[in-house]
Amino acid sequence: MPLSPALATWPAQQGHDAVHAGDLGLHRAADEMIIARAKQEGRSVITADLDYPRLLALAQATEPGLVPFRNGRWSEADAVARMSEVLSALSEAEIADSIVIVERSSLRRRRLPIGH
Repeated sequence: MPLSPALATWPAQQGHDAVHAGDLGLHRAADEMIIARAKQEGRSVITADLDYPRLLALAQATEPGLVPFRNGRWSEADAVARMSEVLSALSEAEIADSIVIVERSSLRRRRLPIGH
């Protein structure tokens, strides 16, 4: 969240284990709760909320993987297209141990934990 629920629906249709936080009853949950749930379920977090990289860095976390979408609002079509590029460029294992920063013209990957 706050990305479109289609960003969870589309990967699920492609065979990935994906669910929107709102479908888990986490639509008003604190970021830390969403991180904990993702770790518990072995999922990565896809978000436009830029607090997540800071939270993972401060905790020296090694999981969950994180895919933050930067640079403002993303249309559903643009977000799905960029996520398709992420999934084509990186394996699920590479995403799971990284922060993959998605910008309009680039993708950057930093391995977790940040700062080591």
